[in-house]
Amino acid sequence: MALNFPKTTEFNKRVPKQKFYEHLTVRPDLRRAFVEQIKAVIWRNKLAADTLNIAAGELVAEVAVFLVQLTGREVPEVVLRQIDKEIPYHILFLLEFEVEYQACIGYKTLAASGGSKIDRYYHTDWLVAEDLPLQIAGLDMDAVYENLVRQIAGERLQSGQADNAESLQEAVEREKQREQLKK
Repeated sequence: MALNFPKTTEFNKRVPKQKFYEHLTVRPDLRRAFVEQIKAVIWRNKLAADTLNIAAGELVAEVAVFLVQLTGREVPEVVLRQIDKEIPYHILFLLEFEVEYQACIGYKTLAASGGSKIDRYYHTDWLVAEDLPLQIAGLDMDAVYENLVRQIAGERLQSGQADNAESLQEAVEREKQREQLKK
């Protein structure tokens, strides 16, 4: 899979699946999902201030890009949350099944405890690699992360305001309110 990310961001290290659950008490169904639904996890890219030659972010230090090779099109969100919990950075997941890919990213907020909390996940449709809407844009890591979330979420987080002055947090809150109204 070819991404149009700078060569300086390439990391390409295979991460053993069991690293995400071996030192934890994990429910049997979660362990089974890792074993049966994931073929491999590869840390593809490290998007950081030093690898992109941009300013550091106030909230985002790094975005790790993980290629997750799947045995089917479905991966339970709890599996993504488990991986997200084990890695101290923001994560862009590239889910791969046969010749199709789905980009998935969690919107993380700062928790009161000082850590981060994954509010919700956004994902693209299943697409061929060339059609994934992933472009690195921004002058600092906060902007790069926000742009990745907006690209993957698509219309769900578009502000409708001509000047696009709505923050990512405001857009996510607006989407939550819209979902509540639909229910």
